[in-house]
Amino acid sequence: MDSIAVVGASLAGLRAVETLRRLGFAGRLTLIGAESHLPYDRPPLSKELLSGEWDHDRVVLRKAPYDELDLELLLGFRATALDAASRAITLHDGRTVVADGIVLATGAAPRVLPGLPALDGIRTLRTLDDCMGLRADMERGARVCVIGAGFIGAEVAATARARGLEVTVLEALEAPMVRGVGTRIGASLAALHRANGVDLRTGVTVEAVEGDGRVERVRLAGGDVVACDVLLVAVGAAPCTDWLDGSGLVIDDGVVCDETLLAAPGVVAAGDVARWPNPTFDGESMRIEHWTNAAEQGMHAASRLLAADGDGAPFAAVPFVWSDQFGVKIQSAGRFSGADRMEVVHGAIDEHRFVAIFERAGRVSGVLGCSEPRRVMQYRRLIGARTPFDEALTALQ
Repeated sequence: MDSIAVVGASLAGLRAVETLRRLGFAGRLTLIGAESHLPYDRPPLSKELLSGEWDHDRVVLRKAPYDELDLELLLGFRATALDAASRAITLHDGRTVVADGIVLATGAAPRVLPGLPALDGIRTLRTLDDCMGLRADMERGARVCVIGAGFIGAEVAATARARGLEVTVLEALEAPMVRGVGTRIGASLAALHRANGVDLRTGVTVEAVEGDGRVERVRLAGGDVVACDVLLVAVGAAPCTDWLDGSGLVIDDGVVCDETLLAAPGVVAAGDVARWPNPTFDGESMRIEHWTNAAEQGMHAASRLLAADGDGAPFAAVPFVWSDQFGVKIQSAGRFSGADRMEVVHGAIDEHRFVAIFERAGRVSGVLGCSEPRRVMQYRRLIGARTPFDEALTALQ
């Protein structure tokens, strides 16, 4: 293999090019990114950078010079098409990049609400430019409304409250993240936000967003109106795969890969855009939108691309994610939902300092902890070891 192109210049893509060079790939290496910025870290966009505590230089992902990677950086170039058979990538300016191997790491983009009007002050949050625009809006307006109480919405709400802003969060479900964590933990997360001054409204439906040139109010079904100067729409994300229509790849809520992250001969995928059967969870097909997964898959995809046919190792990770809200570090690992059996094994949910584990098929399949990082990582190892649930209940007492 004499040339490799990586499409997507964020965490997964950067880790891929770094790994390729570390493993001895000496050929032509191209990193293509739709944004004009060098790769940067996304978690601070809803926290330290948004609050103004950090400046731009604190979010760069690579401190060492890019010259050391000996690559062609095509930043500000959006990929618009791929022919997987010839491994030819078309860019938005019409140029074509052809390579022997391709890493797809184009990530995900925020979902938007249908019928949303084109008003100033309405934001989504995914990019550095999104963050700086939202930060500027928050500096000029004291009333922030957030639609969606997932991680991004909750973190922005916490950041805005720390800045002394008036915050209303609108959530369609009966509690934050209730489908993923269940009613007890969802109620605890709701209580955390309300105790810190967030006007959290659950079980509500947004009927209209209104304003004269700039957002002014959100109208709810039933007649309630939420006045706001800034509106963040945080209702999830979708993988960036539209440009892959007609590519020859299988697309199904992401780029469908085998267990080694191979999507087609000479083509691998990593990060938010990749869907693969995870052997750790009996081949369950999953697509993960978290930092740790992007970093680990970027490295694994690079090594898979360099491996001989049939020699690729499976990517058998235990997913891990964290969030910081009002001084509470929320961490989870594995796979679980609110419908799974859950047992609290340390602490108390109402005190926001606890560890809960989840069961699927007789195994410990997931863990969620608040302000218990060491224990969460210990249970993550038990999940990876496929530990029986009853054994996990007492393993770390």
